[in-house]
Amino acid sequence: MKQIKLGFIGTGGIAHLHAKQMLAEKNVEIEAIADPSAHNRELFLKTFNLLEVEQFSDHQEMLENSALDAVIICSPHTLHKQHVVDALEHQCHVLVEKPMACSVEESTLLIDLAKEKGKILQVSYQRHFEPAFLYIRNAISDGVIGKLTSVSANLYQEWGHLSKNTWRQNPDLSGGGMLMDSGSHIIDVLLWTTGLKPLEIKSTIETHGRSVELDSISTIRFENNVIAGLTIIGNAPSWHETYVFCGEQGAIFFDNGKLWIRKLGEEPILPVLPEQTTNSDQSFIRSILGEHEVMVPGDFAKEVVGLTEKIYQSSGYQPHSAQKEGSL
Repeated sequence: MKQIKLGFIGTGGIAHLHAKQMLAEKNVEIEAIADPSAHNRELFLKTFNLLEVEQFSDHQEMLENSALDAVIICSPHTLHKQHVVDALEHQCHVLVEKPMACSVEESTLLIDLAKEKGKILQVSYQRHFEPAFLYIRNAISDGVIGKLTSVSANLYQEWGHLSKNTWRQNPDLSGGGMLMDSGSHIIDVLLWTTGLKPLEIKSTIETHGRSVELDSISTIRFENNVIAGLTIIGNAPSWHETYVFCGEQGAIFFDNGKLWIRKLGEEPILPVLPEQTTNSDQSFIRSILGEHEVMVPGDFAKEVVGLTEKIYQSSGYQPHSAQKEGSL
């Protein structure tokens, strides 16, 4: 079986999850890493006993001096566009952390370039591989709750506290606040499970004096007369994630990992979910090997970027997206 030589651009927190999952793949070899932070690089290599792996402070040097088949990009959001472009130009398949880019324009450029180069561009939205969300998506598609009529999607997180004094609250690197960051996962779920296109958006955003937004509340009218409420709160004391999908014959409730179905006048139904069979990293490798299609393609991730962009525009909020190098 072909050995895939893998590089990392960015070795901060989320890169550790990718490394753990990639090291479980027998046909993957981590060949090189790049990060402007020497501390991040050394911690990454020590944690996974990869002391013989080449390390670079500049991603271009890594791409030019390492023979790589694929790259995982875990850099700050506004750097994604340039890092993806550079990896594709060096003939690498790309798995990029969310969001794929900070604008629809950037997203389109990346999709077109990946197609031109004949390379895979996958975005790391983990919920596409989690049984609960796979069940929700299939249940809606199969009509378990009848025609969908409304959705409520909510995330509360201590984001404002946890990300203080980090790149996530530096708009030059983050491109936005809680909505662009953790909120991207919730927008992903909203679009992916329903398969619907947003038509009208009204939103309110609050920064609470920070350089980026912490809280946002949006109402969305989708096609097929489906309405939705999207609440993304970064000024909260803890993580809490909930969804309610209402249809003409019932509703699906999700509350911090617990899932149940309700129908009028009936007892709650607790579906039995299968074990998770794959993840974002494994599926990326399998798609490179031609074993299945790309599970989270750039074309879909662009829709998440598009809705994020429209929410910002609706509220009059203009996050800054300067392309700068910085600590990853």
